[in-house]
Amino acid sequence: MERIKSLDILSPAPEACEMPRISLEEDRGNRRKLYIESYGCQMNFSDSEIVTAILQEQGFDTTSDFHKADVILLNTCAIRENAELKVRNRLKHLTGIKRTRPGTLIGVLGCMAERLKAKFLEEEKIVDMVVGPDAYRDLPKLIEEAEDGGKAINVFLSREETYADITPVRLNSNGVTAFISIMRGCDNMCSFCVVPFTRGRERSRDAGSILLEAEDLFARGFREVTLLGQNVDSYRWTAPDGSETVNFAGLLERVAGVHPDLRVRFSTSHPKDITDEVLHTMARFDNICKYIHLPAQSGNTRVLELMNRTYTRAWYLERVAAIRRILGEECGISTDMIAGFCSETEAEHADTLSLMESVQYDFAYMFAYSERPNTPAAKKLKDDVSEEVKKRRLNEIIALQNRLSLRRNQLDLHKVHKVLIEGTSKRSEEHLFGRNSANKVVVFPKGDLRKGQYVHVYVTNCTGATLMGEVAE
Repeated sequence: MERIKSLDILSPAPEACEMPRISLEEDRGNRRKLYIESYGCQMNFSDSEIVTAILQEQGFDTTSDFHKADVILLNTCAIRENAELKVRNRLKHLTGIKRTRPGTLIGVLGCMAERLKAKFLEEEKIVDMVVGPDAYRDLPKLIEEAEDGGKAINVFLSREETYADITPVRLNSNGVTAFISIMRGCDNMCSFCVVPFTRGRERSRDAGSILLEAEDLFARGFREVTLLGQNVDSYRWTAPDGSETVNFAGLLERVAGVHPDLRVRFSTSHPKDITDEVLHTMARFDNICKYIHLPAQSGNTRVLELMNRTYTRAWYLERVAAIRRILGEECGISTDMIAGFCSETEAEHADTLSLMESVQYDFAYMFAYSERPNTPAAKKLKDDVSEEVKKRRLNEIIALQNRLSLRRNQLDLHKVHKVLIEGTSKRSEEHLFGRNSANKVVVFPKGDLRKGQYVHVYVTNCTGATLMGEVAE
């Protein structure tokens, strides 16, 4: 699916990233160098940090220059055709490395590897390794196999693997914000989605290991963590001896209790699973950010049924009403929307627009539907909305969301916001930026402030993407 984000801001939706992230230079004196590029969702970026930790134990340093690498890994996304095309184009650009550095190994990790499996080795001759999301512990052995001249592959999907015992190496870190993976896989069978087939069944990570990771991050100076999962609201971990069971509300409470100065975010929520218990937990803790990514995908109940989203328009609106009632009107809400799903009519498209008006989203990730191989929709439904109509409907969704984003930001004018400083503004060395609780980017003069501090900012101006202001006295 072609995905367009309404705003160019720093935002944590799991499907959000267009540009690949590459490993940074870290020279600890090791002979072998690892270069890793990550595409797609924040879960992929989190996985790349796990992969780096595994290979550092095997004597690899990271490099930001693939020309210096002994092993090049592309951690891939399969959620949209465009995402896979980017990886294939990247592999073409890497072809020359085999001539200049004949011993260099190239591996494809993640969802695209899982979807195509051994077929990838046939289609992309320069690829030496194909490794699925649950097989990263096997990478040292697979690298040995490839070094011996073989084509190495492991795409086994596990029902237990959570990598709970591995401390991720923070790649591309600003030293302030970090992601903590709390679960893997997905049991929701949305008809348009490949994730259950590429990441396997849902399993939750040991709550104790999550808490230890959060405590370690805070001790190292990080001031915000985002708890990641395909559907965080279905998190449920039971101790091996049966002595306790922790649901997502309980996990949120434990992580928020690490320290009042540790902000907690999470993504992504499923409308069928988000509970009042979670919302009340968010309300009790000032350091749990008041922002929820709640993908709707469509505003029409018949289309939602075809998508197998397992909720209705009325259910979704009731959950939004609960968010507003418990967390207040200032709580940020974002969404995903798909334009032109199978058999969608003009009236049903209008229902999506009216849902957006009703909810008043702060920002959104917007897609034109494209069929993904082997999904339930590809097998059972006809992709019968023309590309021209899809594009026009998508543009209407984008135009509306841009108006809504500006409208929501205007409500923040002449108010003071608590902001966690994440770094220097891209547009001016004299300004810093951070985010408020509702996940909105705020830009303000630098002064003598520094990254990692909390600051109160009085907002004086805004665009649809950004709040701007002055440090409050």
